[in-house]
Amino acid sequence: MGKRQHQKDKMYITCAEYTQFYGGKKADHPRTNFRRISFDHCSLSLQPFEYPVCTPDGTVFDILSIVPWIKKYGTNPITGELQGLHAELKLFSSPSGKYHCPVLFTVFTNNSHIVAIKTTGNVFAYEAVEQLNIKPKSYKDLLTDEPFTRQDIVTLQDPTNLDKFNVSNFFHVKNNIKIIDPDEEKAKLDPSYYLKNTNAETRETLLELYKEFKGDDILAATMKAPEKKKVDKLNAAHYSTGAVSASFTSTAMVPETTHEAAAIDEDVVRYKYVKKKGYVRLHTNKGDLNLELHCDMTPRTCENFIKLCKKNYYDGTIFHRSIRNFVVSIDFITFRSCAYLDKKHTVFGRVVGGFETLTAMENVESDPKTDRPKVTVQYCTLCFPQVAAEREKAQQEEEAAKTKAEVIPPKKEVQTPKTYRQGIGKYINMAAA
Repeated sequence: MGKRQHQKDKMYITCAEYTQFYGGKKADHPRTNFRRISFDHCSLSLQPFEYPVCTPDGTVFDILSIVPWIKKYGTNPITGELQGLHAELKLFSSPSGKYHCPVLFTVFTNNSHIVAIKTTGNVFAYEAVEQLNIKPKSYKDLLTDEPFTRQDIVTLQDPTNLDKFNVSNFFHVKNNIKIIDPDEEKAKLDPSYYLKNTNAETRETLLELYKEFKGDDILAATMKAPEKKKVDKLNAAHYSTGAVSASFTSTAMVPETTHEAAAIDEDVVRYKYVKKKGYVRLHTNKGDLNLELHCDMTPRTCENFIKLCKKNYYDGTIFHRSIRNFVVSIDFITFRSCAYLDKKHTVFGRVVGGFETLTAMENVESDPKTDRPKVTVQYCTLCFPQVAAEREKAQQEEEAAKTKAEVIPPKKEVQTPKTYRQGIGKYINMAAA
């Protein structure tokens, strides 16, 4: 075994390792990578062109792609500078569909030197223009015999200078600027838009499925779609309806692609603003009971009770059970403190008046087996005294009285020394001296 074979293995990261392999090495910028585009492709859409046009510098575009760009931005998508179109190109193709020179009939490739005549738009191989126009100094179009100048020759492709075909240097590629086609965006809503490579059997199967499949109709007939609630700033939840995830998970759901805020239940929104107590006066054949309802703590239970009272639901109802020192039925009004019932039932109110009536109801003799009162005790009517409004009015009057009674203390005047003259010693009384 050789000695000192790990002599250069340092126990730390060297400068060369740091700059070439680790944190000091900058990632290769994508624009430095050369990406070639073919001469028969539009420099904007990067797709084969159908109606080619070119700029004075020989950049080729498809008129279907460049016109919307110029209408919106008015610039050259390759350089980003203000520039318009120059001329429409006329390329000649062979029966096989490949473009070729109409004079030499040589097929154009990515290594061909291709030029166009600005005045006519005809495209030739540079060899034909050089031999038949430049050398004999006969500047006439080889097809139309229309005269032109040396400056009218536009180079579309020069194999020795391929910088203008480098997609990484295109302005619209570096800045990720695109023209959104409304028709294409609408077509994307159809799932078949994303099926690019499908064989004939798959296409026929999908076409037959679209014609005969009635799953949505059957589902709509058996399940009524829930009505969408109007969402505003008061009832909008911080979570979504879950329709997107549900449609993605289950094929039975109608596809949804946009998240919508869920609507909070109206009761939850309303109960949040209930801050005051409710009051009910219960008229019985034994007297009146004043009940205070805890609407701020149990809003749903209190609302149900008040609605039943307003419908006169309890009128004429008989108290069918009365247990001394425990409870009288229907509303389960207890005669004593029943701490052992805490957290077992919803306590939604308390008796605040008419305790003598409660005592009279408790003193009614009951059947020891059924606890049914031997003397009928029943509801007569229920009313809603304006106790809360009266309390609020009294509280406002008290606050107004306090405000009037408060006497604003006068500001203390700052006493300053008496001045006897102007200048130095103005505070000294010379007469007293």
